[in-house]
Amino acid sequence: MSEKERKSRQVRFDEIKHTMQKLEGLIEVVALTLVYYFIWRNCYDIPSMHRYAGNGKYLLMAVYGILTIVLFTYCEGFKYGFLKLSDVSISQWISLLIVNTVTYFQLCLIANRMITVLPMLLLTGIDIVISFALSYVFTAIYHRLYIPKRMVMVYGTENSLSLKMKMESRNDKYRIMQTISCSEYSYDEIISEIARYDAVVINDVDAKIRNDLLKYCYSHSIRTYLVPKLSDIIYSGGDDITLFDTPLKLVKGRGLTPAQRFTKRAFDLILCTIAIIPVLIATLFISIAIKIEDGGAIFYKQKRVTRGGKTFEILKFRSMIENAESDGKPHPATENDNRITKVGKVIRAMRLDELPQIFNIIKGDMSIVGPRPERVEHCEQYSEKIPEFEFRNKVKGGLTGYAQIYGKYNTSALDKLRLDLMYIENYSLILDIKLILMTIRIMFKKESTQGFAVNTEASPEITDTHLDYAER
Repeated sequence: MSEKERKSRQVRFDEIKHTMQKLEGLIEVVALTLVYYFIWRNCYDIPSMHRYAGNGKYLLMAVYGILTIVLFTYCEGFKYGFLKLSDVSISQWISLLIVNTVTYFQLCLIANRMITVLPMLLLTGIDIVISFALSYVFTAIYHRLYIPKRMVMVYGTENSLSLKMKMESRNDKYRIMQTISCSEYSYDEIISEIARYDAVVINDVDAKIRNDLLKYCYSHSIRTYLVPKLSDIIYSGGDDITLFDTPLKLVKGRGLTPAQRFTKRAFDLILCTIAIIPVLIATLFISIAIKIEDGGAIFYKQKRVTRGGKTFEILKFRSMIENAESDGKPHPATENDNRITKVGKVIRAMRLDELPQIFNIIKGDMSIVGPRPERVEHCEQYSEKIPEFEFRNKVKGGLTGYAQIYGKYNTSALDKLRLDLMYIENYSLILDIKLILMTIRIMFKKESTQGFAVNTEASPEITDTHLDYAER
């Protein structure tokens, strides 16, 4: 296949890709809704439901289908091919469990009594099989038709090449064929090279060159992946002011408004009230397991920093041997760290060591969603390298957030800061709900809990922050 034919095929696929995904999503939702109708009509012989045999059945099916679409959308269940098959499947299964639970109680209200749950369990089992089968087929179609983009990366400092390694982990989508240093190539030479590829990645580049490259790519319809600077993220959350013929962006820089803080606090308390019973049950079993293994303390307390730079003691299940930091210095966990207990490995892998923080949330030290509160020592170290690191403290620290969902345990401090600022500048109650749902998915992903390399003398979060100020 010639270069011209390959680019032409890539353009054609890009044009139909989104349409195909929407059609595939519609096919799956219709299939799941029809299965629901079959189970409902044949397994629930309830007199009060007979009146829905007419046009009412379309209303019930529509409600089920809409719920499925909303949950799939917020859990990223429609991203066939874009995400790994396992991620799409887990997202859909979580969504279906919620949809079928809501639907069960809806049917109970219609019947005016508690009805048997067995048909709904059967429905959930069938849904899981159908969703996996269709996701497998749609993902296979995506990869069959998709041509990985041949890309060139334009970078400023050597540290920015770490992004190349991350993108190469998905070589089914991205293939960086060439890297160009701005210090070694002139602007005209960079433009000449960009024309040879399908897309360009711009990372850690001087502001003027970056703006010129972005405008050139935009004018020539060249797909561009741009790593945002911190100022870009702050700017993106600003309000549009259109009182004049000159557009303005208002950046308040105060974090959440009083109304948003009140709503967020009320939401936290409602969810904690709902979750407190299962958390207490899990706490009982985990506490017994910890005591049986070594007879040591069940909980572990640690000083962390939250909104306004205030410190508090975060509560966790002890997952390491007692006195794991007997020298008084922080020692981040490494891969196969022998300080981690057997019970600790299990609860860390499932993120259960964080459960006791529900009491920090109830107390008001934390929120369910927000930047992960850092240790006092780490905040001081990171702030020396990245003064903007304190921007995270405009909101309360959280149990989960963008950095916990999209990052890893060893994600750099700068990348965590970018993710946290994206959350702060785009906060909404709907976003919190979405991130909570997505947190359930990452509990099944081992790579999100991996530790630092054994030979790392200091956390990569510190060593990776020796970056040019222009990058931030």
